[in-house]
Amino acid sequence: MKTIIFPKFYICLSILLFTCMNGFAQSQNGNNYKTVHNNNGPTLGYSPASGIAIITIDGLHFKDLNKNGKLDPYEDWRLPVETRARDLAGKMSIEQIAGLMLYSAHQAIPANTKGFGAGTYNGKPIDSSNMQPFDISDQQKKFLKEDNLRHILITKVLKPEVAAKWNNNVQAFVEGLGLGIPANNSSDPRHAVVANAEYNLGSGGKISMWPESIGLAATFDPSIVLQFGQIAAREYRALGITTALSPQVDLATEPRWVRFNGTFGENPPLAADMARAYIDGFQTSTGTAEIQNGWGYFSVNAMVKHWPGGGPEEGGRDAHYAYGKFAVYPGNNFQTQLIPFIDGAFKLNGKTKTAAAVMPYYTISYGQDAKNGENVGNSYSKYIITDLLRNKYGYDGVVCTDWLITADEGKTPDIFAGKSWGVEKLTIAERHYKVLSAGADQFGGNNVAGPVLEAYQMGIKEHGEAYMRKRFEQSAVRLLRNIFQVGLFENPYVDPSQSANTVGQPAYMKAGYEAQLKSVVLLKNKGNVLPVIKTKTVYIPKRFVPSVKDFFGNITPERVEYPVNLDIVKKYYNITEDPTRADFAIVFVKSPAGGTGYSREDRLKGGNGYVPISLQYDTYTAVNAREKSMGAGDPIVDPTILNRSYNGKTSTSSNVSDLKTILTTKEQMKDKPVIVCMALSNPAVVAEFESKIEGLVVSFGVQDQALLDIISGKIEPSGLLPLQMPANMQTVEEQKEDIPQDMQCHIDSEGHAYNFAYGLNWKGVINDARTLKYKKQ
Repeated sequence: MKTIIFPKFYICLSILLFTCMNGFAQSQNGNNYKTVHNNNGPTLGYSPASGIAIITIDGLHFKDLNKNGKLDPYEDWRLPVETRARDLAGKMSIEQIAGLMLYSAHQAIPANTKGFGAGTYNGKPIDSSNMQPFDISDQQKKFLKEDNLRHILITKVLKPEVAAKWNNNVQAFVEGLGLGIPANNSSDPRHAVVANAEYNLGSGGKISMWPESIGLAATFDPSIVLQFGQIAAREYRALGITTALSPQVDLATEPRWVRFNGTFGENPPLAADMARAYIDGFQTSTGTAEIQNGWGYFSVNAMVKHWPGGGPEEGGRDAHYAYGKFAVYPGNNFQTQLIPFIDGAFKLNGKTKTAAAVMPYYTISYGQDAKNGENVGNSYSKYIITDLLRNKYGYDGVVCTDWLITADEGKTPDIFAGKSWGVEKLTIAERHYKVLSAGADQFGGNNVAGPVLEAYQMGIKEHGEAYMRKRFEQSAVRLLRNIFQVGLFENPYVDPSQSANTVGQPAYMKAGYEAQLKSVVLLKNKGNVLPVIKTKTVYIPKRFVPSVKDFFGNITPERVEYPVNLDIVKKYYNITEDPTRADFAIVFVKSPAGGTGYSREDRLKGGNGYVPISLQYDTYTAVNAREKSMGAGDPIVDPTILNRSYNGKTSTSSNVSDLKTILTTKEQMKDKPVIVCMALSNPAVVAEFESKIEGLVVSFGVQDQALLDIISGKIEPSGLLPLQMPANMQTVEEQKEDIPQDMQCHIDSEGHAYNFAYGLNWKGVINDARTLKYKKQ
């Protein structure tokens, strides 16, 4: 395309007209940005402080982002996204492309005062800095300006208006730098419920609340997931978020994996359908919001994860830690793990066609690279990224590593640190180079451009500068494509007042609550004890909550508390603390918390450190575990441990008190009915208590009120199991990590098998179009 150049006086006159003519195609928004309206094109948003000019051609307005006094192709919103991205990539310096390849560490708004995600403002914590919560932290200014970073991962936000104003401050800041490339802000899933919050029809909330992904799968209804994606995208855009680090579509073929609840379950066709609906909902804009090819101002890029499937973790141990670095395939079933990607995420019904980005998992896909014989983390594997994802399946979108894979690991396998699995002995810069050589584009959790620039120099030595420049531009085009297609170059700003009205609006809260209701699964209803009419008297025992440590090492203390909001319960039933006065009891518990699979205590005592992950509450001894692990070896922290087997070892779930509470409550209630409500994170062995109770309801991240609406009969249950409930731990040990639905299922006292797609309504076992479609697949 021919570049259009205008005399300097013409541009100055254009700017003068926009500044002086009150109300002419321009409005002040009460923040740090202005808008310019095109009658036959997009509304432009810009910050006067950034110093950019507005260019007018034939009555159409454009932003002069690089301040060179001419309309460059990348600034011309009339051109295809691909053309604009290639033009801009060609103009970028290697330093700028290196910054584009960075994806920030987790950023809270405002920054935390200490610990994980801590930051300062003019050298001080936020609470003593006299700064506003929406101001940019010192650390953010540094990585935006000095390292040219443009992809930011947002965690918690104070409130929607603060997130919107922070976004506007960031966009104004980067708009004045270099080529004016906007920030592409992102988020991990943020629509989890507050369990004890009350839902009131017509009231709003902080953000709409939906079941976990495994709960969405329990609806067996992709249209609900599509609706979630559409609503979540609107809320994300109102917060200034344009990339979702989701969905997590790993097949949950290993029942002990701690990330099971973030998946759509273990059935390949169901997971593929849910993945497709989720991404279509997030990415698709229609009508006036569409820019081109389904992309537009309501779109959010979906980064599907984790290629090629993180589900088959050996023994259920997770790869955030060195003890879980290996994904294994005892059933030779690697190909099945790809189905949610190749039949779902990469085959959308909508016009965007495929997921905008892919995140590989930390795992070493053990023994799968027959071509090169490498056992390295997926993002380091040229076979996994280039040969399979790029070449075989034709994916040309962004590939972003999972967070911190290029950093050094901890001193012991259970420390949360870097995850350089398989390349532990390489330097940090060499790891960056290997990731680029494998075919990936971006480094998750890396704020500093230095190692990327070192990798560039390594590539020059091996291939020459022309090759490396082309390789960097290839990634730059992919990354820029995702910024262009959601309209950020035209208007990256959001209206804080509109953000407050959009996020958590009543219609969105209602949709989320209805999805929660449809995700609840009734497993047992002996003697049709359910529903229990209102005004009955209920006994609800308190629950002991053990101390737990999260992924980042934060520890919550143990406590004893009521497991539900009693004020909500009182709207349904009378409450008593005396079981003898109750008509029935509800025991609220969580699925067994069977540990991580590694014990530093065992290691200190001379063992290998590996212990069983249990799906039952009571003490379990792993007599059926494999005697030699399939994967082993860590050249840095555990070079002598060549067998990770835990055969013969014992573990007890940290919440074994939940089992005791169930059994004690039944003793106290005698012949009166006991209903157990179990919040499932993983499949659970319920044989320890099921035969002694009358009702069993399982849920996947719902509000207490949703459970009471089911129990009271206000809503009829319709959810189905998106997983298998194992008969015992022997079948858990004997199932193969890479094979879906290969366990012996629990059969209850009523003769019902707790298999995939099983669930009850008031009439009995559910058999409908959903079970017909998925049960036999």
